[in-house]
Amino acid sequence: MISFRAMTEEEFPAYLDYFIPDYADEIAANYGLSQDDALLRANKEISDALNEGVNTHGQMLLCLIEPSIHQDKHVGYLWYKPDTIMRTVFIYDFHIFNALQGQGLAKQALRDFEEYLREKGFKEIRLRVAGDNARARHVYETSGFGVTGIN
Repeated sequence: MISFRAMTEEEFPAYLDYFIPDYADEIAANYGLSQDDALLRANKEISDALNEGVNTHGQMLLCLIEPSIHQDKHVGYLWYKPDTIMRTVFIYDFHIFNALQGQGLAKQALRDFEEYLREKGFKEIRLRVAGDNARARHVYETSGFGVTGIN
């Protein structure tokens, strides 16, 4: 079972160190921008979206934790925005650390996240995946997510 805990301010820079270059790569690949332009765009978008870091109103930044007998293990990140009126959430980022991928942690985390949200009264999870991200699409589709559109 994967548990979720709020990301701390001390953990936020490490999250950005992973997320910004990864997001810039996605922007460059999918929008035809140079790597430098994509990096500028990624930095700007994240600065706007998370203008108060982990304390940005309406944004939830979590660390994914795999409990262990000896010591809990930080296995990834989850960034989402809840819509309490519509009872939905939108996942902006879901990441299992590269060294831990292929062990079923992503599927387990998604199942546990669904249960976590269900207990809070949420009814639907939404997200976007880059069309060229076959690994993520596979994880989501085999976890029961449906494709509603392709850009």
